[in-house]
Amino acid sequence: MKASAINYLIDTGPLVGMLDHSDQWHAWSEKVLCTTEPVFCEACHHLGGLRPALQALLGMVNSGALVCHSVVNESGARLAVLLDKYPRMDLADATLIVLSEQYPRAKLITIDRRDFTVYRRKDGKPVPSIMPPVS
Repeated sequence: MKASAINYLIDTGPLVGMLDHSDQWHAWSEKVLCTTEPVFCEACHHLGGLRPALQALLGMVNSGALVCHSVVNESGARLAVLLDKYPRMDLADATLIVLSEQYPRAKLITIDRRDFTVYRRKDGKPVPSIMPPVS
């Protein structure tokens, strides 16, 4: 996929918020999306027993509304560097940093202000992000 075609990357919180109407971030989370397989799996875990939400998530992938990139195989060395540099970072977040490096103009939709204001891409810049307002 061309870098110019990707406008938004999405983290777990907004992905869950989009599908779970009772989630506090539901209304805020409706955008065009691209994510990674670890984020997709993490969202499935958080949605747990909400079968309609899980089906909706799979439907988004099937319809092309959500594109899941596999970056683990192609970027394992970079992921290892990130996980070593940021001890609190999980694999899902690391894959989003790598995806942001591949699509530098894309904005990350996340509710994880604490971590994504700290993480940096290879070029030393923060990931361009869209976050809910601080309350």
